[in-house]
Amino acid sequence: MSTVDLARDCAAPCRRADASRNHERILSAARAVFVEHGAEAPLDEVARRAGVGNATLYRHFGDREDLIRQVATHVIEQAADEAESALAEEHDPFEALRRCLRSAASHGIGAVHPVVRGRFVKDETFFAVRERAVAAFEEIMRRARESGRLRADVTFDDVWGMLARLTRPLPGGTGSDTRAAHYLEILLDGLRAPVPAP
Repeated sequence: MSTVDLARDCAAPCRRADASRNHERILSAARAVFVEHGAEAPLDEVARRAGVGNATLYRHFGDREDLIRQVATHVIEQAADEAESALAEEHDPFEALRRCLRSAASHGIGAVHPVVRGRFVKDETFFAVRERAVAAFEEIMRRARESGRLRADVTFDDVWGMLARLTRPLPGGTGSDTRAAHYLEILLDGLRAPVPAP
């Protein structure tokens, strides 16, 4: 193999790794920008925060709608991954629920969904990932109910709806992350089943 061929073969994995890092940086930056400024925020600002040029952004995402869809899918996929991991790793199902809700809050579930809601009606990838997340969350909740730790009257829609509202940024955004974490702990206390009287 010539030196040129060897250099080309070695460079290809590096290019792929760089492209993957750029993709992740753009998704993370876009989530933050859309939450702060709405879905119509300038894509120049997304590129600037991601530390890439506009050409790089458009190589990864065909247009604004594509970027919005992928941001939504990425956030839900993170929630699905964490829920499945918690389901497999946590012995206490209520602690698995706590872990999942904390993770979902940290990814800005409540802030992202108002931005993307209604912007795409049918996207097979998004809804497949959403089904994974819902299935894992519902199984965790089922186990937590059966263990006697979770209130019997609490549904997935209850938990997801409360989480979305508690993690939605306050006007101006000042201190919302800290307060959201505090509110989440109060929510978790409210989800616990009452201890039977002796």
